[in-house]
Amino acid sequence: MNETHASSLKAEPFSAARAVAAGIDFAELQVGRHGLFWNEYRPEDAACRIWHWHAGQARCLTPSGFSVRSRVYEYGGGSFCLSDDGLVFVNETDQQVYRQSLQGETPQALTQGVCRYGDLQFAAGQVLAVEENLDQHRLVAIDSASGQRQLLAEGADFYAAPTLSPDGQRLAWIEWDRPHQPWTSTRLMVAEHQVGSDWSPPRCVAGDGAEESLQQPRFDQSGGLYCLTDRAGFWQPWIESASGFSPLPSAAADHAPAPWQLGGSSWLPLGEGAYLASWTEAGFGRLGLRKGDGSLEDFTGGYSRFRNLALDKQFVYCIVASPVSPAAVVAIHRDTHEVQVLAGGIAPLPAEQISRPQTLRYPSGKDEAHGFFYPAMNGVAKPPLVVFIHGGPTSACYPMLDPRIQYWTQRGFAIADLNYRGSSGYGRAYRQALHLSWGEVDVEDACAVVAYLAGQGLIDGENAFIRGGSAGGYTTLCALAFHQVFRAGASLYGVSDPIALARTTHKFEGDYLDWLIGDPEQDAERYNARTPLLHAGNIRVPVIFFQGELDAVVVPQQTRDMLKALQDNGIPAQAHYYPDERHGFRKAGNQAHALEQEWLFYRGVMEPD
Repeated sequence: MNETHASSLKAEPFSAARAVAAGIDFAELQVGRHGLFWNEYRPEDAACRIWHWHAGQARCLTPSGFSVRSRVYEYGGGSFCLSDDGLVFVNETDQQVYRQSLQGETPQALTQGVCRYGDLQFAAGQVLAVEENLDQHRLVAIDSASGQRQLLAEGADFYAAPTLSPDGQRLAWIEWDRPHQPWTSTRLMVAEHQVGSDWSPPRCVAGDGAEESLQQPRFDQSGGLYCLTDRAGFWQPWIESASGFSPLPSAAADHAPAPWQLGGSSWLPLGEGAYLASWTEAGFGRLGLRKGDGSLEDFTGGYSRFRNLALDKQFVYCIVASPVSPAAVVAIHRDTHEVQVLAGGIAPLPAEQISRPQTLRYPSGKDEAHGFFYPAMNGVAKPPLVVFIHGGPTSACYPMLDPRIQYWTQRGFAIADLNYRGSSGYGRAYRQALHLSWGEVDVEDACAVVAYLAGQGLIDGENAFIRGGSAGGYTTLCALAFHQVFRAGASLYGVSDPIALARTTHKFEGDYLDWLIGDPEQDAERYNARTPLLHAGNIRVPVIFFQGELDAVVVPQQTRDMLKALQDNGIPAQAHYYPDERHGFRKAGNQAHALEQEWLFYRGVMEPD
């Protein structure tokens, strides 16, 4: 290679376009007799496609014009499953279920109409699914040949995780009712197969009347029923017995994230008390096979996050990531623990240029909060700081290579990626700390990290910025309205008016605000005190907004109202609207534009003309 050309390549900045292009992601691993399958998202066209790995080769199965993605509960999940002779998937455009063989034929529709489908599971020639029709939800079975639909369960507000025992005689699922969320209180239900095609009336086997969140029910090959429950303080595996459910040996840690999406697979029972699982310790992921005697075979290796577990007799399959490698599909040999990367995992930067996460555990108010600190890569002793606030808010950030974070550290910013109180991954008590306290404890944690890092001499506390999407945008705006800590902030499709959000948001989160803040009528004073739009006059620093025009979760009017309030007060504020985006940006051009505009905005604040 020409030395001059090589030098210019080396000096090329890590652009927003490169950062976004590196954001390839994977989901929903499935393994069967025809090989391994996964759903792959690529930012360049925002499409999700099924890939098939067999005999050492990967090929894309999803033809042009299709994208495999469910929108049930708006956040989707469980968008495909394997069938006897191929696969069944949800098409993103029409949300209908399609059948596809492995020979390349055009997919054939199994359903038609206005319903949406998700959490697909194949069993005994039928596709079990969550069906959504406007605000009504139910469990159905769809014949994989004829498309004939059978109703399995209805009456609850929400359903998830239908699963059939190997002998076909027991059907289990998770359900919950308003005002609960799936991470606060759910029920594990079971129905027994009767003569013909009927099922017995369902009965609750766990969670009835209890403040307990159950998820990911599983049957082993002998028909034993298992489930994750946070009954003992963490999402841990329990097994059904004659007297109810009892815990299996496990780490005192969450073995699953909050179930914002359907189709999660963070653990798999193997029978006789053994199971494969991932769990979180101090924010870092672990992977292991817990044997029936309680001993642990560790498969963690050099990775720090594990998702969508699957296995066969020879390999453990999962989606992994580490502080120096982005998401990848891997096969780990069960005997040798040798790792084979099947897709992804290519870092967009040389290892020596990657900022590594350092565990944050710092005091905040009378408690403490968690997160990860990424040093700036320009060698400045006290760099400016950007505080990242994840959405949810009952979600989490992870210590893995995120090209967007590297975009900032390459430009001389340090990053504090926070798991503020209310985040998942640290047990039920930590997650429940946000109850009636949204807009207070999360904001307190966001502000406290600046003082903590400045006190450690790691950042310039006078040049701190805050940014967040969705619920993270609300925390951002509250921090700017009620504290004088940050020089500027960015709200990406963020909540500025909780009351307006409650009037317009979708059913899945229809009562979430009551849990986070309180009853809108009885606690009107509390809402008023925590509504950034009503306190826009307190914001004295610049703010930039990014909003999708098709957003059904945080509608665009929220952003327009907040922007106008700031501009009417003479505050430097700007907004960028994307006509083809929903809640969370998926198109590469839009993602890159938003990232670059946010950086230019902060640079303008620090270096005004």
